[in-house]
This record gives sequence, C-alpha cells and structure tokens, in this order.
Amino acid sequence: MTMLLPILLGLATATAPLPADGVQLQRADQREAWRARQEGRILPLKEIEARVLPSMRGSQYLGFDFEPDRGIYTLKFLRDGTVIWVEVDGRSGQILGRTSN
Repeated sequence: MTMLLPILLGLATATAPLPADGVQLQRADQREAWRARQEGRILPLKEIEARVLPSMRGSQYLGFDFEPDRGIYTLKFLRDGTVIWVEVDGRSGQILGRTSN
C-alpha cells in the first residue's frame, strides 16, 4: 500500500493542466492584437469591447482571444454558469456570431 500512494500522487500531478501554457497563449494573442492594431489592420480592443459589452448585460466579461490570420476577436463571457463566445471582425467591428444563451 505504501508503494501505491506515491504512484497515485505522481499520476495525479502528471495529468494536471499547466496554467502557464494558457497564460502564454493569451499573452501571444495580446501581443499579436497589439501589433495588428499598430499596423492599422484592426480596430482597438476598447472599441470592440464598447460595441459588444452593452449587449451582454448580466454577463461577466472573461477576456478575449485573437486570431491574427483571420483578424477575429472572440470575446468570452460567463452567464448563469454558461460560457458565451462572441466573434467579432477586428477590421469592421461587426459581430459575426455568438453562442446562444
């Protein structure tokens, strides 16, 4: 039994997600969005947020992802335990779609 506990603990920590990876990906999104904004390819995030946030009253804004190859922002919200994604064209600010809730 004493051999089983270290093995189980090792397996539990080996399968745990690494939070740093998610943070690094978000930072990369932020850097690429900043670069695209500096080059005039997309609207500022603040402008995108100003267009979307009023339509998401009652939701908690969690942040965004940015797809540089498509120029698409995906804003993430939480409402009643459900995550809602809103896709926005970074060039025009037009809402392209959202998950329902």
